[in-house]
Amino acid sequence: MATKVDEPRRRDSDRHPARYWHRLADGRVQCDLCPRLCKLHEGQRGLCFVRACQDGALVLTTYGRSSGFCVDPIEKKPLNHFLPGTPVLSFGTAGCNLTCKFCQNWDISKARAADRLNDSASPDSIAAAAAELGCRSVAFTYNDPVIFLEYAVDVARACHDRGLKTVAVTAGYITPEARGEFFAHMDAANVDLKAFTEDFYHSLCGGHLAPVLDNLVWIRRETGVWLELTTLLIPGHNDGDAEIASLSAWVAEKLGADVPLHFSAFHPDWKMGDPEPTPPDTLTRARALARAAGLRHVYTGNVHDPAGGSTWCPDCGALLIGRDWYELTAWHLDVPEPGGAARCPDCGAVVAGRFESRPGGWGRQRRPVRLGR
Repeated sequence: MATKVDEPRRRDSDRHPARYWHRLADGRVQCDLCPRLCKLHEGQRGLCFVRACQDGALVLTTYGRSSGFCVDPIEKKPLNHFLPGTPVLSFGTAGCNLTCKFCQNWDISKARAADRLNDSASPDSIAAAAAELGCRSVAFTYNDPVIFLEYAVDVARACHDRGLKTVAVTAGYITPEARGEFFAHMDAANVDLKAFTEDFYHSLCGGHLAPVLDNLVWIRRETGVWLELTTLLIPGHNDGDAEIASLSAWVAEKLGADVPLHFSAFHPDWKMGDPEPTPPDTLTRARALARAAGLRHVYTGNVHDPAGGSTWCPDCGALLIGRDWYELTAWHLDVPEPGGAARCPDCGAVVAGRFESRPGGWGRQRRPVRLGR
């Protein structure tokens, strides 16, 4: 699917060369970044709206431009086993390569670039700002960073040069050709596994389930990226016991029992105003089903649930990290090697993740910041 747009003026950033494309025999260019494989005539943009055909080549139109920056708790991504309690500089651009009718960030992901891109920032200025603000990492979030791969990779390089970690919050809808470069520059990822049926992906997201599952297995087996998953439970669509149990069993078998899984609550938004908000009991039930399937770390999100948001020893049941929303209320971990796994001080069980000897103290605060002009 492609979109024809008028281009009355161009900025330098509108012509940043894109990677992962080839020219077709009929003169069109095909974007090979995501499974949509958009085929574009001159002047057209892909469904994501940010990758366009200009002068017979593919360009990224949002390079160096953002819809906004904010310092968040890392738990908000959500990542519960990656540098707990630390601040992360979060930012996104505009557009998306899926068409989720329930999008919770629709004002950004469904916007045309010019509607939302107010902040201009180079990769080095983002990394410098994150370091100055005391952040331990930078997160590509709000919209899917896959579609601005070239910008995300350059920002990630600048962050690593300053000793900062990088986080991708993504739906994982990327081709095998492009995923190697993208995830090579990420230290952690939260992948949005939207459901466990092809019908859901096709009818509500405009995509397919199989590429996401393939990428999850690849990330887990072929990279050193710390991986967590999130599934937004929508009443009547993907919250049935059988689907939750099947999804959880697949995660346990294909990715491993130590991969954290977050079930979060839906609220009516974008084009889905009919379903009621997800009842808290649904999240509690989903957490129980996932744990019964063998997953060791299952969390609830978007609701006030200290028990479901805390980290418990999978062997003896001791409280390891207490959480109230995004505030850490308890810390009982032995961390033999900073940056690696931890152990339960009571029974010695290994707790997978990227931990340090002490938690961060950022708390639940959210601090918008302005970069560039």
